[in-house]
Amino acid sequence: MRKVALVALVLVSTFSFSIDRQANADYHARREALAQKAGNTGMFLVFAGVEAEGPNDIYGFYQDENYYYLTGLTDPGGAVLIVPAHTGKYGKTVPYTEVLFLPSNDRTQEKWTGPKLGPDSPHLKDKTGFDRVVPLDHIRDVLMELTPAPIATVYTNKSADDHAFDWLRRTNSFPGFVHVEDGTKMIGDLRAFKDAGEAALIRKAVENSVAAHFAAMKAMKPGQTEHQIAALMEYEYERRGCERPAYASIVGSGFNSTILHYSAGPKVIEDGDIVVLDVAGEYSGYASDITRTLPANGHFTQRQREIYDIVLGAQQAAIAAFKSGQSVLTGDSPNSLYKVAMDYINTHGKDSHGQPLGQYFIHGLGHNVGLNVHDPAGDKPLGPGSVFTIEPGIYIPDESLGVRIEDDFWVDPTGKLVELSGALPHTADDVEKAMKSQ
Repeated sequence: MRKVALVALVLVSTFSFSIDRQANADYHARREALAQKAGNTGMFLVFAGVEAEGPNDIYGFYQDENYYYLTGLTDPGGAVLIVPAHTGKYGKTVPYTEVLFLPSNDRTQEKWTGPKLGPDSPHLKDKTGFDRVVPLDHIRDVLMELTPAPIATVYTNKSADDHAFDWLRRTNSFPGFVHVEDGTKMIGDLRAFKDAGEAALIRKAVENSVAAHFAAMKAMKPGQTEHQIAALMEYEYERRGCERPAYASIVGSGFNSTILHYSAGPKVIEDGDIVVLDVAGEYSGYASDITRTLPANGHFTQRQREIYDIVLGAQQAAIAAFKSGQSVLTGDSPNSLYKVAMDYINTHGKDSHGQPLGQYFIHGLGHNVGLNVHDPAGDKPLGPGSVFTIEPGIYIPDESLGVRIEDDFWVDPTGKLVELSGALPHTADDVEKAMKSQ
């Protein structure tokens, strides 16, 4: 598939960020777009994640995806308020307003967790893109100041039962009546279509993960454990800049190749095994998701190659059927890429009982990819800005034979489908050649 270059974007590293961060204007544009969804009496209050304390912090802090999407900030404990232009008291027009709340610096805690942005940090506008930054404990006063109407809706990423809204439930602490509603779907609708900067970050995650798959192809041989292969792949993409796995690595050999979410384990990879490697990294918060299926000894058996070729044919059929603005990943409609892949699998090859192979394609064809490996998909057809996987598979437990081929795709601004992971081999012959090049 012909690949096109992404729109160039300068990625900005500021303050203590160890990741690539887009320009402040990109995050501001997302906040303005979200404000349009709030209506004349709504506003968004989106909270950052919080750090775990004590023994629960062993896995490290992970920022809330929606807060990160709207701010590009990695520190815990903040919040962002987004209030659209509205008619305020006495019929006065109130302009669009956004406020960043940051917790006051805890110097003792920072000795353990490192310095954080706070409301008194210098050059906050340059670092955050916000004109107004206030202490988090002033959130009630600011909301009372900016609430659009006596009856208002606060859309948030927190549960209405969360302690963050205790003060909203006190009848004498807030003017009028306030609804607290889940706003994550509205944010998700925006996240479903990536801007140029997001696509660039996903491309980097994919490139690093492609390198990890090449390393596995060169290292694969009987006698190693599944876990050793997974560890090698994680090392390869992390040393290139990925900060963490995008999901738990799946390396399944023999019968384990037929278990969809099998985690890499201590099983020794045996001569003649087929091995499914669903492994990819995350770069600057953005995920990738790639699967390849390898013969442990470098050579597919006749049956392994037959099933592999059917899975690849199903993927290629789905790619060929793609139409920007029309295609969907799920369902049974004429525009469903899943239906295209399933029809291909059902009309090519049989199991050992002479039955069609569709019964062994037991998962969806793909999913959106972004800040989450299973990013919100929205409810619109795939079009410019969509990033998603196409990943048909066949899993036959009776034969200890599982095959999945998964690649990441981006729809460019012209509607062209671009395979981001296209550098990896696809055909069985090319897989064997890559494994021989060790």
